[in-house]
Amino acid sequence: MEDIRYRHEWKHEIRYVDLLTIRQRLRAVAIPDPHAQDGKYLIRSLYFDNLNDKALREKVDGVNRREKFRIRYYNGDLNLIHLEKKSKVSGLGAKYSAGLSAEEAQAIVDGRLDWMMDSGRSLVQELYTKMKFQGLRPRTIVDYTREPFIYGPGNVRVTFDYNIRTGLGCVDFLNPDCITIPAVDAGIILEVKWDNFLPSIIRDAVQTPGRRVTAFSKYAQCRMYD
Repeated sequence: MEDIRYRHEWKHEIRYVDLLTIRQRLRAVAIPDPHAQDGKYLIRSLYFDNLNDKALREKVDGVNRREKFRIRYYNGDLNLIHLEKKSKVSGLGAKYSAGLSAEEAQAIVDGRLDWMMDSGRSLVQELYTKMKFQGLRPRTIVDYTREPFIYGPGNVRVTFDYNIRTGLGCVDFLNPDCITIPAVDAGIILEVKWDNFLPSIIRDAVQTPGRRVTAFSKYAQCRMYD
């Protein structure tokens, strides 16, 4: 597995008027992610947890060192699917990623796992081990819209996430007919991520008076129906 640097991360739950204001500021100093379509991604993720809801409970309890697995694709494109592991240590975050084919992703959803140890991808092998021996299973689909901006100095990425939806009990996330509904009390989430320093021009652009840094989790929000 490649060497991954831990990054700083802020999350703010903001109002629509804040989104309009901050978006306008960012357009003056940062650039939209060139891979986005019309400035946006439509993201679908499938999150994993065990029968004891370890990932969910650690998030809610604010455990200092935790991890979670998900499979993700963008804009309905099944030609580019990622298995990802998010790790958190003392408030810093890191992400590991490995590519999956649509057939491999469906096999994981269906519980057909034997091929994973021979995949040649360490992250796929790690997921296999944890599904086999720790009981990790697909738990919920999370859909949302993301508007991403990037700023070179500090390797800064600023995103707005909204229209957050949950797949309820459906985990067949490659199926476009899998029904999703709006998640409970899910508003607009502003995320700011950076490496060693956050330039003041970005810090000023994302200022939201009266808004505090939050530990909002789209996964946790979408598990409210369980």
